[in-house]
Amino acid sequence: MFAIVRTGGKQYRVAPGDKIVVEKLAGEAGDSVTLSDVLLAGDGGELKSTDGLTVAAEIIAQAKADKVTVFKKRRRHNYRRKAGHRQQLTILRIVAIGDAPKKAAKPKAEKAEAAPAAAEKPAKSAKAPKPEAPAKGGAEAAPEAKAEAPKKAAATKAAPKAKAAAAPAEKPPAKKASTKKPAAAKDA
Repeated sequence: MFAIVRTGGKQYRVAPGDKIVVEKLAGEAGDSVTLSDVLLAGDGGELKSTDGLTVAAEIIAQAKADKVTVFKKRRRHNYRRKAGHRQQLTILRIVAIGDAPKKAAKPKAEKAEAAPAAAEKPAKSAKAPKPEAPAKGGAEAAPEAKAEAPKKAAATKAAPKAKAAAAPAEKPPAKKASTKKPAAAKDA
């Protein structure tokens, strides 16, 4: 069986047991990786559906490609730039093509018994929790407090208007007299 998978912006034709070099994937050597972007799958001359099809692979190593020299030059302008680059790669071994291999799961009976046992244990803490005071204007606040809140808001809105009306009645501060002496007239 073979499959065509896409990873790192490139497409690869793979079969179980193949080794391929792809753009860097996260993981250490020995980790397993699942390639889920399968574009085409087939067995001999027959094509198969790719719905839910995955390719299981194992990381062999993380490596770097050969160095590429990048050289830029503009003639007659004294412009030269030299840089190098080594692309990071991952070497994969294709383990299987098909549905992802399922790991052995614990029986449901054990999981069901473990959950109630954890729920029965009381939480251990050094201090007992203190009851919280109700927030002002919250659901637990007294109805009288709720009724007073709009009145207070209306009073604060009216206060700036009253100050503005009182301000013109006051006299503005008087200007200070100038301390400069008048310039003496020139006799000429």
